[in-house]
Amino acid sequence: MIRAWARAGARDGASRARRGLVLVLPGLWVLGVVTWELCEPTGGRLLQLLAAAPAIACAGTGRRQCVLLGGVCALAALVPFGAGHAGPGPGTRVMTCGAVLAVVGASYLTAGRRKRLLRELERTREVATAAQRVLLRPLPPRIGGLVLAADHLSASEGAVVGGDLYEVVGTRYGVRAVIGDVRGHGLTAIGTVGAMLGSFREAAHDEPELAGVLRRLERAHQRHLGERARRTDPADGGAASPAGEEFVTLLLVQIAPDGSMTALNCGHPWPYRLVWRAVDPVAPLAPGEPMPPLGLFPLPVDAAPMRCGRLRPGEGLFLHTDGAVEARDRAGEFFPLAQRLYRSVATTAGTPGPAPAGVVDDVREALLRHAGGRLSDDVAFVLLCADGTDHDPAVPPPATGVPAPWGTGFTTGARTPYG
Repeated sequence: MIRAWARAGARDGASRARRGLVLVLPGLWVLGVVTWELCEPTGGRLLQLLAAAPAIACAGTGRRQCVLLGGVCALAALVPFGAGHAGPGPGTRVMTCGAVLAVVGASYLTAGRRKRLLRELERTREVATAAQRVLLRPLPPRIGGLVLAADHLSASEGAVVGGDLYEVVGTRYGVRAVIGDVRGHGLTAIGTVGAMLGSFREAAHDEPELAGVLRRLERAHQRHLGERARRTDPADGGAASPAGEEFVTLLLVQIAPDGSMTALNCGHPWPYRLVWRAVDPVAPLAPGEPMPPLGLFPLPVDAAPMRCGRLRPGEGLFLHTDGAVEARDRAGEFFPLAQRLYRSVATTAGTPGPAPAGVVDDVREALLRHAGGRLSDDVAFVLLCADGTDHDPAVPPPATGVPAPWGTGFTTGARTPYG
């Protein structure tokens, strides 16, 4: 938080310095031209440069300053500088004054149009940001007995959402999380991201088995491609990629109330297990070979979740997309994600419990420094940490007549850790 305040203060100081410079620059220009003419008379020829001052004022400060400074420059152009020398006649001074006033008028109209366009652009950005936040909504700080943190970086300038997706929901079957990467990046992949997230948010609550959630995602992906193919105009020059080339890498994770983890992986990078206050705090979690990405081949009939051990208090699961490990620096070196996680966990080891937000922020800043602020692919992080507290009582219990899926001996009539 202190670093964030420091960065905000530095940005505010730099912004104030720029505003002050832009406000003073037109006056310095007029003062310099008049001083030069008084010290080294040129017969008034240098006064023609006064026409630039109103344009500078309109471009940097505003319309009111433009008019005021333009009036000063027009009056200065009428002053008979160089009267003792071969100065310009009255006609030349009047023409110079007229030129200055013409520049003032043109700059005034241009500045007004610029302000209207900037207001329209600001409103458009607010609407676009709100719409993207609904699609890839921020995660709550806690779900069940898990503390959450997530972040997303888009490769498209000005975009909040790209081709990476993530979501975490608390269900009667445990906490379920998804992270994925749509083929391509940036704004062209938002449609597929929306289809995947919308299907997951429904299926995660409805399907008792994790494999059922994955099959619902596969059907949603196929429907999305079919609808997009029907809407695609053949005259669009092939802007949309063929359906056969569309695929999504997905990782589904379920964490039961007792901490046991199961996962289904369709061509996605496996997560890292983080263990605070351990000799080796970072270890890759790879319980088996992943299936092909969603959309390349049909899912196997016997797609069964893999058991990934147990997430104990003081441990975390760091999910990420391949953009985090494929980011390169100027020398072409890949971003060392595992080493960065090791340092981040070591840095936050002195906190009372796992600090997922600190780890995610640290990895994000290190990644941007490594890539020099230029990302070639979207990046997403999700960190799930078990802090050992009670589970969220707001999560509904299993439906009546359905055995509890985590195999703890609870039945529908019994009180579960989630109810």
